[in-house]
Amino acid sequence: MKTHSTNYFDTFIEVAEDTKADRGIVPPAKDIKTVAGMHYDLLSEKPYKYTSDDIFFLVFAKRSDLAKANYKQAREQFFSKGQPCFRASPLTKTYGFGIHSDKDGKVALYGMETEEYQEFLANNKIRKVKAMKSRR
Repeated sequence: MKTHSTNYFDTFIEVAEDTKADRGIVPPAKDIKTVAGMHYDLLSEKPYKYTSDDIFFLVFAKRSDLAKANYKQAREQFFSKGQPCFRASPLTKTYGFGIHSDKDGKVALYGMETEEYQEFLANNKIRKVKAMKSRR
């Protein structure tokens, strides 16, 4: 079975060119946590603990109410087809966050107003890609 991945290495995903945000905004709280809210929680609580594959699968597993005993098989099935990466995430498109992937593919988020965000933009040693635009 072919395995797809959303992981990047030594890469910074910049906010989308057409974002309306001028800083990182925490996704609004709702009765049922949104995907963006769940991604934000994992990234803000434990920066550089997870790869993007880990985050996308953990959110899928939680939303699907999967038992941990089924994670291995479910993860193989989940990544047997392509999944959208953080370039398509509301965090980078709408909420004003950039996502940095380190050399091991572990990720952290940075509001576009932060000094760290600007340092990533200026760093020529890491690859930079833009989040996808909301409109064509």
